Amino acid sequence: MQSSSSLADIRAFVSIAQQGSFTKAAEVLQSSRAHVSRQLAQLEQQLGVQLIIRTTRAQRLTPIGEQFFKQCLTSLQTIDQAVITAKDDTEQLQGSICINCVGGVIGEDILANIISDFNLQYPDIDVELDFSSPRVDLISEAFDLVVRMGALEDSGLVARKLTDIKVQVLASPDYLAKHPAIKHPKDLEQHNCLTGSIKRWYFHQKSVQHNNALTHELEINVKGNFSCKSGRALINAAKNGNGIVRLPKLYCEDEINGNILAPALISISHEEQWHSPDVPLFLLYHRNRYQPARLKVLINFICQKFKAI
Repeated sequence: MQSSSSLADIRAFVSIAQQGSFTKAAEVLQSSRAHVSRQLAQLEQQLGVQLIIRTTRAQRLTPIGEQFFKQCLTSLQTIDQAVITAKDDTEQLQGSICINCVGGVIGEDILANIISDFNLQYPDIDVELDFSSPRVDLISEAFDLVVRMGALEDSGLVARKLTDIKVQVLASPDYLAKHPAIKHPKDLEQHNCLTGSIKRWYFHQKSVQHNNALTHELEINVKGNFSCKSGRALINAAKNGNGIVRLPKLYCEDEINGNILAPALISISHEEQWHSPDVPLFLLYHRNRYQPARLKVLINFICQKFKAI
């Protein structure tokens, strides 16, 4: 006996039993009477039993047909409910979303505020915001979205660029007044540089005469007496006059605008300007054609908010 009976054939049998006739079953299934009859015949052949006794005047379930009908009806109801639940999960603006993000200003201030606004508009969507790890696996750690800075490896994920983050080399006016001027990135090797996990600072030079085309690239090994992975801690140390920091500008907009921190790298001329390159910020998620509506809405919401930053 074959065990792989068609679900469509089983549905046809259940409909025949419920409607009491092939004609009515065909109408419910939006099919022809002949096709429904063939489906029943195929099912009986696969099972090796007769499920319905057919005569020219009437039809009735056999004892095994009655038992099979009751079991199939329950199973089909379970399947139909599972389909409805799956479709609701895809189409309804409800459910949960888990996001992993870099911490600090980007995660704890900017993204957290965006999620707060999102919750006001979509109160039935639960969002969990996680800052636990700098690098996570969306599949093994069950995150729906990940926000990451910097260059990305080819992971097969969708990567939406949220923005390019401007990076600046900064120090307090007091520190700059007491130490030699920094006219070239190499001069940083003689200064106390306050760092995070990265001890090599990258710079590039663009030509104003050639439409800002990249002309030179340079990496500098920096050193200092304080290192910390917290942007806020580095800002506080720089404000205190301890040394030079290299941080995203949006981390310290208030300090720059208030002249509490100032650009440390002085351009010799308009044509010879060294800069720290911008750092891209990405939103990563699975490539899924059946993406839940709640996730689509949040992705678009985050992207639109970052456009205004």
